[in-house]
Amino acid sequence: MTAVATHSLTKDFGDVRALDSLDLEIPVGSIFGVIGPNGAGKATLMRLLIDILRPTSGHAVVLGEDPRTAGPELRARIGYLPGELHLEGRLTGRRQVDFWASLGDDPASARDIAHSLAERLELDLGRQSRTLSKGNKQKLGLVQAFMHRPELLILDEPTSGLDPLVQQEVLAVVREARDGGATVFLSSHVLSEVEAVADTAALLRTGRIATVAPMAELRATAVRHLRAVLDGTSVREIRAAFSFRGLAFTLDDLGDGQVAVTGMVEGRADDVVKGLAGFHLVDLVYAEPDLEETVLHLYRGPDAGEDIPSPPAPPATDEEEAR
Repeated sequence: MTAVATHSLTKDFGDVRALDSLDLEIPVGSIFGVIGPNGAGKATLMRLLIDILRPTSGHAVVLGEDPRTAGPELRARIGYLPGELHLEGRLTGRRQVDFWASLGDDPASARDIAHSLAERLELDLGRQSRTLSKGNKQKLGLVQAFMHRPELLILDEPTSGLDPLVQQEVLAVVREARDGGATVFLSSHVLSEVEAVADTAALLRTGRIATVAPMAELRATAVRHLRAVLDGTSVREIRAAFSFRGLAFTLDDLGDGQVAVTGMVEGRADDVVKGLAGFHLVDLVYAEPDLEETVLHLYRGPDAGEDIPSPPAPPATDEEEAR
């Protein structure tokens, strides 16, 4: 089953195309991450899904409904954390939680969940919103997104402004929501955040999908760094053995029969191990998958070493929507 599906979804802001014919499916009960730099179209996509924005063309289906016509009944089934959170500065967190709880079908349960989450995130609900730091405002935004136990969570940069320990707690809450049957759609420009929780990730570049793949597949094809020191051999012998397997590394003669092997490997661990097996190994560093480099490679432009430029800035009135 599909929680979210988009079909040729396109959004223009004047001459700026924020999303370009986007086709995407998010399975029910999964954590789906969208990775992309600022300006890639992540926030625009999320706002289209909850009908804050209307598409220029194409359409979306969210929890089986068209967000343009489903109205508040659909939005009541969604928990949304925007990238730019606006709170009533004179109200305490507790007063705002009480108001948000009153909007749902079970205010008492929502209030209990909110207070439990606030305790987990070390958020003082007794303070006025205007006195809160950016991180504590983010915590309050997360509380309002999760407190009604929504079927679908749409989270724009959910750990922004949080310290590392709280980030880990937030990601744990995300996993718990998924394990409880919710679907989670989160965006980030921080790859490690998506890698930590997502089942599947889409890489968004200038309004277009560069690739969609399960996280296990991305890890399998990720770039790994290799550094090995081999003893009792020569550069020529190592080059011959690696060339036979189609591997290319930098080889440095260290003297005294030792050779340093360095380079990057993309998803070929078995070939590397078999290539090294015929030599006496003195030292080996085979780093964990570096998904950051894999993603950056996908962001590269058609010419080697040239990044695809960011789209031009939209008019001032639309700047936030085109983020």
